[in-house]
Amino acid sequence: MTFPRMFSRILVSVLLVLCGATAHAERIKDIATLAGVRNNQLVGYGVVVGLDGTGDQTSQAPFTTQSLINMLSNLGVQLPPGTNLQLKNIAAVMVTAQLPPFAQPGQPLDITVSSLANAKSLRGGTLVMTPLKGADGQVYAIAQGNLVVGGAGGQGGGASVTVNHLSAGRIPGGATVERAIDSGVGQQGFVTYELGDSDFSTAQRVMDTINRNMGDNTAHALDGRRVQVKVPIGAPERVAFLGRIDQLTVTPMQAAARVIVNSRTGSVVMNQAVTLLECAVAHGNLSVSVGVEQNVSQPNALSQGQTAVTQRGQVDVRQDPGSLIRVNAGTNLADVVKALNAVGANPMDLISILQAMKSAGALRAELEVI
Repeated sequence: MTFPRMFSRILVSVLLVLCGATAHAERIKDIATLAGVRNNQLVGYGVVVGLDGTGDQTSQAPFTTQSLINMLSNLGVQLPPGTNLQLKNIAAVMVTAQLPPFAQPGQPLDITVSSLANAKSLRGGTLVMTPLKGADGQVYAIAQGNLVVGGAGGQGGGASVTVNHLSAGRIPGGATVERAIDSGVGQQGFVTYELGDSDFSTAQRVMDTINRNMGDNTAHALDGRRVQVKVPIGAPERVAFLGRIDQLTVTPMQAAARVIVNSRTGSVVMNQAVTLLECAVAHGNLSVSVGVEQNVSQPNALSQGQTAVTQRGQVDVRQDPGSLIRVNAGTNLADVVKALNAVGANPMDLISILQAMKSAGALRAELEVI
């Protein structure tokens, strides 16, 4: 074997190793979801009892008293008309939960309980049986149990201390599913995978991977987000078929260059695809300081005047000189960060610089302000 041919093979091997190291393959189940397979939100109104004097002030939350009267009436306890209940150990709450796909009757669900009125703490309380309804108004679960509140508080002598949040808590396994939701996935002979990020190249790769491993013409890309897949009619075969597809690996295309700017906190986040063209930046900091000077006017001893206090305001505006800095072109994230650091601006100033670079065409990325 000649030296040029051997050198070419070594070079190709090195390139393959480098490409394999930079490429990141992901499972189809991690980049796509099945259409129709999703969580469903449940909500209910209930009452928490057993609080240690930290419940609602019923005089300011009349619906709490009404809820208690209705609950006692359902349990066979009839209160005399006009009864004025002033209780501090109950609280009106909203109960929320997520009903996972394919949930069956008897399956436990974790629930979140949140105070509706002015309860000081739900710690130590017990949620009374509460029906949880879906968007269609049907009851899908029943909730009840003792709350777990991750906080503590105390007060005395006019001082109070609170650690974490006391007006909301959770009950692990506090709800029981009473009704199942029929998803009907794959019963028509096909399913649709929906990509997390719309990209035509990634959809094409998903389609090719499924066809290569599961048979020709099994998958068809409908657009940049949806890939339709033929599945067996029988339930056991369909489950095994979809399980194999979930484990197939695909290398997604690199995400579009994007810079995310949070104008409220001054945070700037950019992905690896961001590049810069060579440009020049001049930025000077502008600072405004406002001060108030207190002056005391003291009259003479025999003038029978009164001492007066006057205020004198002073406003100073200062602008630091900004020198013109040459920013070199950057083709990778490290070069971009190095170039932006060379400007020496703080995060809030960097937001203005990035916007100006985008307008000048030097920033090769989508600039999104949140």
